[in-house]
Amino acid sequence: MTDLQRDLAVFDLETTGVDVRTARIVTAYVGVLDPHGIVVSSRSWIADPGVEIPAGAAAVHGISTERARAEGRPAAEVVAEVLTELRSVLNRGLPIVIYNAPYDLTLVAHEAARYGLEPVREPSPIIDPLVIDKAVDRYRRGKRTLEAACAHYGVALEGAHDASVDALAAGHVARALVEQHAAALPDTVEALHAAQVAWHASQAESFEDYMRRQRDQHFTADRGWPVRDAV
Repeated sequence: MTDLQRDLAVFDLETTGVDVRTARIVTAYVGVLDPHGIVVSSRSWIADPGVEIPAGAAAVHGISTERARAEGRPAAEVVAEVLTELRSVLNRGLPIVIYNAPYDLTLVAHEAARYGLEPVREPSPIIDPLVIDKAVDRYRRGKRTLEAACAHYGVALEGAHDASVDALAAGHVARALVEQHAAALPDTVEALHAAQVAWHASQAESFEDYMRRQRDQHFTADRGWPVRDAV
C-alpha cells in the first residue's frame, strides 16, 4: 500500500484557457496537508496575466480581466514565485498532488519559458488522482472530473474552480483513492510515480485508438506525464 498518511503538497491553477501553450495563469495555490488533512501551510496568488481573460474562463473561475488588473500582481513575479514554491516542497521530499497534472505542470513550464525562467525539471514524486483512478477503476461509467471524483470518493467540494478549493479536494481524493484501492497500488510514492508514467501512456494510447475509430482517423492524444512531451 502506498503511504499517503504523511504531509502532502497540493497544487492547482485557474487560467485563461485550455491550451497549455497559450493560456496564462490567473490564480494559483500551493498548500501542504498534514496526515490528518489539516492545512499546515499555504500560498495563493492572483496574477494580471497581461492578456484579456475570455468570458468563458471568467465564468468558470470568477476572475474577470478587470479584477485581475486591479488585484493581480505582474505575471512574471507570480510565475517565479510559483516555481520557487514547487521546488521548495519537492526539495523537502513531499509528493505533490495535482489533478490532471500534465495540464498544470505543462502550462507552468510554458509560462516559465515565456518569462525566461528556469522550469521545474522532471518533477517527482507527483500524485495524479485522475490517472490513478482510471488505472484502478478502469470500467467505471461516468465523468472523471474532479467534481465526479469527489462525489465517488466521498470528498466534500464546495466552491469548485477556486484554485485552493480544487487543490485541497484533490489531496483528499488522493488519500481516499489510495486507501480504497490499496491492494492495486505500489508500496512507495516513488514507485507510484513511475507507475503513473506507464498508466498515462496506456490511457493516451487507448483514447487515441478510440478517437481514430469513432471520430477522427488523424487524432493524436497528448503524451507525457507529469509534463507533456515536446514542451
